[in-house]
This record gives sequence, C-alpha cells and structure tokens, in this order.
Amino acid sequence: MKSSNSRFNKCLYFSTNALARKVEKLAGESWKKLELSPSHGYLLLMVLENPGMQPGCIADEMQLTPSTITRLIEKLEEKKLVIRTTEGKLTNVYPTPKGKELLPKMKICVGEFTKTYTDILGVEESLRMVQNINKLTDKLG
Repeated sequence: MKSSNSRFNKCLYFSTNALARKVEKLAGESWKKLELSPSHGYLLLMVLENPGMQPGCIADEMQLTPSTITRLIEKLEEKKLVIRTTEGKLTNVYPTPKGKELLPKMKICVGEFTKTYTDILGVEESLRMVQNINKLTDKLG
C-alpha cells in the first residue's frame, strides 16, 4: 500500500517514519557490502575526516544521543576500525589502519546510495527534499 493511500497519510509521525524506513532500507543496501550499517559507516567517515573527534561532537553532528554513539563506537572497536584514547577527562576517537583502508569503498557506498535515491526522485527533488527536511528538523528543535 502506498503511504499516500493510508488512513494516516496526514500524520507527520506516520509519514516521516514511513519515509525513514524506506530511506534506511536504501542506505542499508548500499552499505551491506562493507558489513556496516549506514550509522556505523557515517560515523567512521566522520572520524576518518576528523581524527581525534570526541564522542560528544560526533553525537551533535549525527544528531544521536551520546549513549547511541557509544554503542556505535563500541561496535566499530570490535571490528578494529576505530580506537578510543583518553586524555584526562577527554575521550578521542581515531581510525585504525584497517578503518583507513575502507575509505575508498565507503565513498563508493555513499555515491551508490546518493545515485539510488536521485535516480528515483530526480536530482532537483532530492536536493530540495534534503534542504526542506533540514529546515523542518531545525524548526522542531
């Protein structure tokens, strides 16, 4: 059934969650070849671009709770893709050599994901949708 035909099609909660599930599925397909979830992949990309990031900054940037970031980091540590160091009260996250090796493949995953949804929605609609979602998210706090 199409979301637009659902009895809940005028409900922000229903509509955004239906969209999120579909986007998650598309993103998951792009990342599965690396055996990473999209959240793990984007967190690792962030640490590769900014080695030594603190978990709180990662949480802010990814708009996830600190406890969720901790779980994601722990999973990446298990896979030997990142390490955490502690200097006094500060914790920093660094990519490992194994994590650094994945960068070219991760960029391919991001590119494939972007191509998949832009092929479906069109380039202009995709850009407009992302901009609108960001504006609305900011307004909702």
